[in-house]
Amino acid sequence: MAKRDYYEILGVSKNASAEELKKAYRKLAIQFHPDKNPGNAEAEDKFKEAAEAYEVLSNEDKRAKYDRFGHAGMSGAGGFSGGGMNMDDIFSHFGDIFGFGGFGGGRSSGGRRVRKGTNLRVKVRLNMHDMVHGVEKKLKVRKHVACDACSGTGSEDGQTSTCPTCNGRGQVTQVAQTFLGAMQSTSTCPTCNGEGSIVKNKCRKCAGEGIVQGEEVIEVQLPAGITDGMQLSVSQKGNAAPRGGINGDLIVLIEEEEHPDLERHGKDLLYQLNVSFPDAVLGTQSEIPTVDGKVKVKIEPGTQAGKILRLRGKGLPDVNGYGTGDILVRINVFVPKTINKEERKLLEKLLESENFNASKAEKERGFFSKMRDFFE
Repeated sequence: MAKRDYYEILGVSKNASAEELKKAYRKLAIQFHPDKNPGNAEAEDKFKEAAEAYEVLSNEDKRAKYDRFGHAGMSGAGGFSGGGMNMDDIFSHFGDIFGFGGFGGGRSSGGRRVRKGTNLRVKVRLNMHDMVHGVEKKLKVRKHVACDACSGTGSEDGQTSTCPTCNGRGQVTQVAQTFLGAMQSTSTCPTCNGEGSIVKNKCRKCAGEGIVQGEEVIEVQLPAGITDGMQLSVSQKGNAAPRGGINGDLIVLIEEEEHPDLERHGKDLLYQLNVSFPDAVLGTQSEIPTVDGKVKVKIEPGTQAGKILRLRGKGLPDVNGYGTGDILVRINVFVPKTINKEERKLLEKLLESENFNASKAEKERGFFSKMRDFFE
């Protein structure tokens, strides 16, 4: 089933401010919060849907890509996917924004901070064929991975203990006296850095961090119609987070390999076809390169320099599925810079023919230009 528009989900306009997005999301999050709708699968789906929409639109880069490319700009396999995350993941990811514990009942994450790994960036070079048809790439990436010695816990014996400073809440509350009276503030626990637990017996391999340097082969599906400079986000395929947190994302930057014959102009491709003077006069057939091989086109007798032939549907598809471009064939009449005596005599003979009189062509062009102006 096709995804709904993110702006429609949040009920805001496309020029909504960050504050308007936040307000709209908070309203929906409260309305469809699972604690307020126990056992209601539809409400849970809407809660996830709103979370996904806000995660994309609250990020300037992701919002710009979404505004330009729609859901396809999120690459299908990339970006945030509310449907692919469990509820604890969503609460962990957005808990710092609104404090979900205050929505009633709290979650297992409570006020505790769940660390997130850093994002990774890789460049992928694609040829024209890959961009037309889409392609799956296997990327070998060096990254932080969970420590195999401690299973990512950071603990030598796999055990952690509740932080004595915050009693597992990840936050500490302080009360200060001001001229306005007692003011209460909440901040991240300095002992456990908001995690709610501490490691006593640190793993010797990862020094208690739960991550080590490693590598992973990641399969990325790149859609047809992708363009040079586009960035796709593959969710949670970046660096692993310390002690079992949420992985960062893998950002894939697309670079286009220049085609030897075809010049790209948006969805259209331009090919410069050089035709000899006799062929332009008499007509001929020429082979035109396309992304999928060569095709023959007919050059009509009397074809003029600068004429454009259009091969419909032979260009690049739109990444959002809005049609396919064409190949535009520009006719260039080749004029040799030097000729021999025999060729000169032939050309001088042609000049005696009225058909090759350039002044006549100018008069005809002037007449037809006037007729065109008349009918326009």
